[in-house]
Amino acid sequence: MPEPIVSVLILTYNRPHLIGRAIESVIRQDYKEWELVVVHDGPDERTIDTMREWQGRETRIRYLHRKEPGNIAEATNYGISQARGKYIAILDDDDYWATPEKLARQVKFLDERPEYVACGGGAIVIDRNNVETMRYLKPENDQAIKSRALLANPMVHSTLLYRRAVALDLEGYNETLPGFQDWDFVLKLGKAGKLYNFPTFFSYYSLWHSGGSFQQQTKNTRSGIRIVWSHKRRYTHAPVALGLVWLYHAYSHLPLFARKHSYDFLARLKKSRFSSKGSPAHTSEGS
Repeated sequence: MPEPIVSVLILTYNRPHLIGRAIESVIRQDYKEWELVVVHDGPDERTIDTMREWQGRETRIRYLHRKEPGNIAEATNYGISQARGKYIAILDDDDYWATPEKLARQVKFLDERPEYVACGGGAIVIDRNNVETMRYLKPENDQAIKSRALLANPMVHSTLLYRRAVALDLEGYNETLPGFQDWDFVLKLGKAGKLYNFPTFFSYYSLWHSGGSFQQQTKNTRSGIRIVWSHKRRYTHAPVALGLVWLYHAYSHLPLFARKHSYDFLARLKKSRFSSKGSPAHTSEGS
């Protein structure tokens, strides 16, 4: 195969019933110069069979099976090390892209703007039944992104496209963090160059109280405290950010029934509160 321009990276762990729609959303992209690198951690036979079927249908899929699972950061770094593209596009196995124009618009943007290291977009939140519960955009321009970066992750991970060379220079994702590795990585990217979010909904994002984000709450909050503390000198609003992550940490220790009944509402509230208030209208910068 010719060298791809974009390496799409999907990590998967025991979710063979979901990964198919993620793969299909990559194949439907208008932009065709990609490879899909699927990093599978764990021994799940259904995932192995599913990926064999997909490889038989699409030659641009590379399946990397690691029998011993690692954490998300370690698996992502492994995928980046195996990728061949100039750019890395991230897609979680339970998410899928919402528009076939996504990669084409992002590649054009980064090709024309060397001072930018990454770009992303907005997300449509869905529950376990694929019912939309909300949609949100992230802050658009570099200044707005970085002004809110310590308060919450200013970019949706499954919409990211970033320069592989920059990721390697930054030594990838922090493998010592037990959670929120994507947030920490975005903050590292912001130190290396400019960031941009298209005012467009690029991804369907799965969110419910039995999903991965809910199950990892305590680990995520411990990571959040470390992340805000380590980046506090480079970004604004550090005191407020520290207060928020400590509050989130206290919430993660509430009884399980209380968190189950409040998680979906609070997660949507947080995403709405720290999202952009703008509309998904076209702008000249993101053309």
